[in-house]
Amino acid sequence: MEYRFLGKSGLKVPVLSFGTATFGGEGDFFKAWGNTQVDDAKKLVSICMDAGVNLFDTADMYSNGKSEEVLGKAIEGFSRDQLILSTKSTFTFSEGPNNQGSSRLIIKLKTLFCQSEGIYPIFSVSRFFQNDKNNGVI
Repeated sequence: MEYRFLGKSGLKVPVLSFGTATFGGEGDFFKAWGNTQVDDAKKLVSICMDAGVNLFDTADMYSNGKSEEVLGKAIEGFSRDQLILSTKSTFTFSEGPNNQGSSRLIIKLKTLFCQSEGIYPIFSVSRFFQNDKNNGVI
């Protein structure tokens, strides 16, 4: 696998990544894309890792968060220093007062669940919060 630096971050990433929008299959929209559950996700992660693809992309809105849960279970057993996880927020993912955005709350909660190298792209400027202040959380 060929690896390249991600911008000026110093982080080397594979030229290919594996997207997990099909993990979970929650809701009509994502179920139409796929319904990959933990056992099959583990097989896919193993295939990727064997090929040198160690960058996995997900988002809190994929299958209402189920994609992140399935990916978390699928990477169990792999050394966290071998993995690069990319997740995103900003879009609406559930009902409730804190269901969207790139607030410190959402970013901080997401970082509690991951101890590996990660990439955290923010898709858009939040209507509610100042993103420059959130960078300190990331």
